[in-house]
Amino acid sequence: MSSPGPARVNGAFLLLTLIWGTTWAAIRLGLEGLPPFTGVSLRFLVAGTLLVAVAPALGVRFTWSRREVGLWLINGALAFSGSYTVVYWAEQYIPSGLAAVLFATYPLFVAGLAHLALPEERLTARAMGGVLLGFLGVAVIFSEDLRALGGENVRAVALVFLASPLVSAIATVAVKRWGAGIHPLSLAAMPMLFTGIVVGSVALVFERHAALVFDLRSLGALLYLAVLGSAVTFTVYYWTLSHAPATRVAMIAYTIPIVAVAVGALAFGERITGKVLAGGILVLAGVAIVSRARRVREA
Repeated sequence: MSSPGPARVNGAFLLLTLIWGTTWAAIRLGLEGLPPFTGVSLRFLVAGTLLVAVAPALGVRFTWSRREVGLWLINGALAFSGSYTVVYWAEQYIPSGLAAVLFATYPLFVAGLAHLALPEERLTARAMGGVLLGFLGVAVIFSEDLRALGGENVRAVALVFLASPLVSAIATVAVKRWGAGIHPLSLAAMPMLFTGIVVGSVALVFERHAALVFDLRSLGALLYLAVLGSAVTFTVYYWTLSHAPATRVAMIAYTIPIVAVAVGALAFGERITGKVLAGGILVLAGVAIVSRARRVREA
């Protein structure tokens, strides 16, 4: 099968940025009606069930090979159960902007792990400079929220939050190394069902007395996060990962906040400051440097 052209890969990158750029706000809306573990469980149960249902129509078969099942378990435990449980729990206590800055360490973790585990993705000085520049851009965009780190409780939550990008990075590098030939839908569907069941069991223990509000807002947020924010995006994400370097794909964690800020300005009248514009320029410059560094190396 021939590799897709740059336009298709860049289109997938743009699609992921646009959708995931709105999910931080959707998570916060969902938390108004559903506690965190319940929200994670329902989100991925719906998404995983949807993908398994459409798999036959798309001609996707699950081989149940040792390698495929192993990646299901890695993704289910790290990329979905571990990462999203931490995100949902932490967003109860820290601003969404601060969460975006903390998750922006994800490309840094991916770059370091890929350098060690993927021989074809050894870091160059230029690529590392691009990764660091992008992180600086995200920090500038949300510099106001960084002041929240002054509180002791917020610092503790922020420290726990860093586990989310770390375990996500481990899963990403594992899929890049051992996922060749496995359909992207498989890499998303079964781990999501795994997460729905495992985190749902945790919710039954710790949230059995919590109030559940299934109003229009919480249901709308849940369905949006499940269908577009999970089923569609993660299938596209794993497809993109199969055709592009892991470090470059991870840079999406830098472009997502730009969309998040734009959504806040359009939907909630939030002001776009000079810092936001400067940070956005730094982010785009960092992404461009990483992409350019890869093309130069290939040439």
